[in-house]
Amino acid sequence: MKTSPSVALAATLCLALAGLPGVAHARRSSSSSNNGNGNGNGNQETFPALPYGWLTAFPTMVQTGTKPTLTWGINYPSIVEDYVTIVPPATVEADEDIDCEVRILGAGVTVTSNGSSNYSFVPTQALMSVDGGSYQQIFYGTNLDVNPDQIVRSFTLRRHGKLKFGGRYYYNRSWGPYFTSDSGTDNVRTLVNGSTPPSNVPDYNAPSLESFIKPYLSPNGKVSIGPMDVIVFMELTHYDSQKSDPGYDLQDMVILVTFKSKAKTNNGHGNNLDGIDSSNPGNAPFINLDTDPTVDDEAGGGGAASSNP
Repeated sequence: MKTSPSVALAATLCLALAGLPGVAHARRSSSSSNNGNGNGNGNQETFPALPYGWLTAFPTMVQTGTKPTLTWGINYPSIVEDYVTIVPPATVEADEDIDCEVRILGAGVTVTSNGSSNYSFVPTQALMSVDGGSYQQIFYGTNLDVNPDQIVRSFTLRRHGKLKFGGRYYYNRSWGPYFTSDSGTDNVRTLVNGSTPPSNVPDYNAPSLESFIKPYLSPNGKVSIGPMDVIVFMELTHYDSQKSDPGYDLQDMVILVTFKSKAKTNNGHGNNLDGIDSSNPGNAPFINLDTDPTVDDEAGGGGAASSNP
């Protein structure tokens, strides 16, 4: 298989970038060192802002006139809408196989005693449905139990698979209303970076904004998360017919889902961009990119395009 010089150069540059400090794993830092519940700093890794990759050679030492086998992979910067479809109000459908990491950012259901201004957090349950399955618990506890750096679920969502979300609270020995992506209400919402939150979410400087949400909102009123993240807001104490009530603020459960695309890899057998050469014809996911499928890269050393043009 032959590869155009432009493709080879792009691969070489991406691999070179991997060695630069600060490029391999970009992190989104919160505007505050406290996430509001005392259980973390509100920071988590997100999809890189620049390409990063890896490269190995075997054997590491070769005789003159021979070539090592190169194995490499590249992850490219992107946005989540390139890989999933957001189906309002609260369903995410994968456009291709993609890895997912789920975190709980906060659980804001509280109660107050009669005549008192003091409040306490109420146990809250977060649930998720993966690819048509039943809703399964991913968190149960109060906001004091939340660790936004902890991944509560990690899995691969298959192409056309759907993620759905749900939640409810437990108080006075009984469950409150149960809302999900399938409820037909606006009690569960999914948003991406740069989105404008529903007007029910308090402004960035509003006293009623939960401190655990503030790191994920910008001062100009936009969602501020990673480019490959989806944030889920839930209102669990009021029905959406009560949107005018100040208590309808979509802060009762907040979830962050980070998506990670599969790296494009070269397995050392000539499968650099399109996964095809004369030893495995017809198996390319992007067969239209192959400039010459009759050429067997393995016979030429099996390296990536940049080392075996």
